[in-house]
Amino acid sequence: MAAPPVMRRARVLTLVSLGVAWSTSLAGPGIGVLLEPRPAWQVLGLVGVVLFGAAHAGVLYAAVTPVARAPWDAAFVVAALSSVPLLAPVAVGRWDTWAWVGASLVGTAPVLVRRWWVVAPLVVVVAVVLAPEPLRALVITGGVGAGLALTHVLPVWLWDLVVQAQQGREARARLAVIEERLRFARDVHDLLGHRLTVIALKAELAARLADVDASRAGAEAGEVRELAASALADLREAVHGYRAVELDEQASAIEQVLTSSGVRCTVSVPSSLPAAARELSWALREAGTNVLRHSRARWCTIEVVVDGDDVRLTVANDGASGVRGHGSGLGGLAERLAGVGGSLRTGEEAGVFTLVATVRS
Repeated sequence: MAAPPVMRRARVLTLVSLGVAWSTSLAGPGIGVLLEPRPAWQVLGLVGVVLFGAAHAGVLYAAVTPVARAPWDAAFVVAALSSVPLLAPVAVGRWDTWAWVGASLVGTAPVLVRRWWVVAPLVVVVAVVLAPEPLRALVITGGVGAGLALTHVLPVWLWDLVVQAQQGREARARLAVIEERLRFARDVHDLLGHRLTVIALKAELAARLADVDASRAGAEAGEVRELAASALADLREAVHGYRAVELDEQASAIEQVLTSSGVRCTVSVPSSLPAAARELSWALREAGTNVLRHSRARWCTIEVVVDGDDVRLTVANDGASGVRGHGSGLGGLAERLAGVGGSLRTGEEAGVFTLVATVRS
């Protein structure tokens, strides 16, 4: 399932914030390259700026995006180490070129490494040692770098909170499905476990008596048949009970799952519904599945209306583009509703996907 809109917006805002430090890694050393009078060192400095800027952009993007970080981390370490021989001699005496690289490293250290409080002072020390004017290098690397770090801590911290909240919603949605499956499995086991054991024992007894007492073996076989038929009838009744879930209960369950997944859900179901409305539970279940799996919906509305002899279910969401191409479930649902005299209609308008299912009471 695609990332919800709130996740995408939070990621973009975090990247924009981190872009401030990235621009420093280009602008600061770039000025030094422009001030360098030696052509050879201008070329080497430009190579160092491009390599460091590209690796810096990649590692920042990977820090807040679900992509492999290891290659970018390795590239960034190589680029940072290479920047020392490539940029430290550039515009010496005119501009503290590498000190600005150090400021970018200090500014993004809290984002990239856990022990940033160890890495940041080491970078400052390197900048002071390399610079002809240590005090100015200290101010640039330490002061500017600390300011950049402070501007990044809050956005990255908020991004981590958004990620954790989204993971929690997804976990709750999965847990709801798992709990329902376990409940169904437990009920089926309680219903059939004892009877199947008895059937197996009686079938074994009938097989043993077949050569000794044919009449008794036949009686046992008859009991096995009766027990099997009774178990099958109970199973069908139980399954029918699961299939024919009350529509208001189904709507409440769908609302909880959607809400836990970050979709704003509004439900309107009358307190009294005819028995035929149970058939709409399938339609509601399929619609809820589409919203969860196949769309990028931010909101969803569920409305049930009794209009004379008709009961109409309307489910709308703003994730229409994600529902396309997943019509097999809807096709089966249309056939099921047609079998009970109902109908199904779906449509899309202005980015809103709407499902309307109707049955006659």
